[in-house]
Amino acid sequence: MKTGLTPEEQGLLAPVERGPILERTLEWAAINSGTANLEGLSAMAARLADAFAALPGEVRLVEPAPVEKVDSEGHIREIAHGRHLVLSVRPEVERRVILTGHMDTVYAKDHPFQTCDWLDEDTLHGPGTADMKGGLSLMLAGLAAYERGHPTLGYDVMINSDEETGSLSSAALIAELAQGKMAALTYEPGLPDGSMARARPGSGNYAAIVHGKSAHAGRNPEDGRNAVVAAGDLALRLAAGRREGLSVNPARIEGGAPNNTVPDLAILHFNLRPRTPELADVARTLIDEAIAEVCTAHDVSIHLHGRVSRPPKPVGAETEALFGLVSKAAADLGQTMRWKDTGGVCDGNNIAACGVPVLDTMGALGGAIHSPDEFMLASSLDARARLTALVMHRLDRHGVIL
Repeated sequence: MKTGLTPEEQGLLAPVERGPILERTLEWAAINSGTANLEGLSAMAARLADAFAALPGEVRLVEPAPVEKVDSEGHIREIAHGRHLVLSVRPEVERRVILTGHMDTVYAKDHPFQTCDWLDEDTLHGPGTADMKGGLSLMLAGLAAYERGHPTLGYDVMINSDEETGSLSSAALIAELAQGKMAALTYEPGLPDGSMARARPGSGNYAAIVHGKSAHAGRNPEDGRNAVVAAGDLALRLAAGRREGLSVNPARIEGGAPNNTVPDLAILHFNLRPRTPELADVARTLIDEAIAEVCTAHDVSIHLHGRVSRPPKPVGAETEALFGLVSKAAADLGQTMRWKDTGGVCDGNNIAACGVPVLDTMGALGGAIHSPDEFMLASSLDARARLTALVMHRLDRHGVIL
């Protein structure tokens, strides 16, 4: 073992081996668990429940909260999601930690990227290997190692089925479990060089349903109100609102009509990412003003559906202290660790909004996530499992020291 570890810590970490963690990762990566694949998510949840039952405490599967979405015809309909896994260990203990991950991936059941192969002896190419089947597997190994060391901390593990689409059906569950926790660890992948995510922006997904008036495109177009043109105007006005710390991305326009008809329906889908709560308020004003201007200019009506569901994640003193604890543990293990701001969002945003310090890239190292080139570094599995065990042990013994 590296210097910097006590004899107790060396004994705690010695049994951690890569083989079982990798075997479990490969088994779980072979299960397609795209967010919309309810059958695959059910199979994945069952495997996770069996695996995490090796830890003390109660494993339960929680029904998803209702979620609504605007369809291509402008109707609001409910979207089905898979169940979420929760493990509660020593629930009677006051000092508690929350660890979170997700079982869903971005790869649909019919996506061509479904199998794993090795690019070299350390680089595993496969769907969900880094994001985050490897992270779930090493989390379990780290907690199992921690449990060998006379633990006194209580903790909850939450693994949701909808993180990749914004955690809308699990947000209330995350908030409930995060309350009162001394720290949070989330198992999003780190970068291959060991970089960890620091501050994150917020994120909101919206659908603006534009209702115009149909008319014949040749005989009386002036009697129509073109919803597609209005939606395009709204997209341009929103895009013009980009500024430092606030990105706005008009992503897709649905709707329309045959070429000989003035279209009376269009749906503009867009995303915005504010760096601060103040910029989230600025963004809402931007949206409201743009909608009002477009309604007046084009004589249409617009119904807005959506919200900022991932609050901005700033970094305060408690989070700095948690990173200090984790980075010291990594250094004592001989692991490289860096920390930098990122434009991505995750469940760490939701946890931070509950006032809990969170480090949200505790998972396997890898890259090219959300693409057919996704890969994971196998050597990070046992390394990060040891890091989890050591961090939990030191949180247990010392807490987060400001």
